Amino acid sequence: MTAIVNEVAALTQLGRPGLQMRWREVFKAAPPAAYTPDLLARGIAYRLQEKALGRLDPALARQLQSTGRGGRSAKTKLRPGNRLVRRWRGRTYVVDVIEEGFCYDQVTYGSLSEIATKITGTRWSGPRFFGLPK
Repeated sequence: MTAIVNEVAALTQLGRPGLQMRWREVFKAAPPAAYTPDLLARGIAYRLQEKALGRLDPALARQLQSTGRGGRSAKTKLRPGNRLVRRWRGRTYVVDVIEEGFCYDQVTYGSLSEIATKITGTRWSGPRFFGLPK
């Protein structure tokens, strides 16, 4: 168990190239290009723990999923104070949820789709662009 703890802790010391190399070793596949170093480390850590401790029982995984969703789709409720962050084409975009709607670049918008369209220059579903569940 200590070996896994040390191995997972060591991931924080690796830069992006080191994490990509470690991903290839652990998954026997190339890492997804869009994954940030944080996501790479999380995926590697999960797989290392899974190999050492075993997989989650499928029935329990289904139960946890349905409990987390209240038995239906995972509709996200955005509340004032929430912050959405999206990295797209090498730039990070931050949107704050406020009482009046959404604040991006010090301008208030009525919908996420307006913001996604402004960022991309083409029509987008705002919730999809920001990775919110359906």
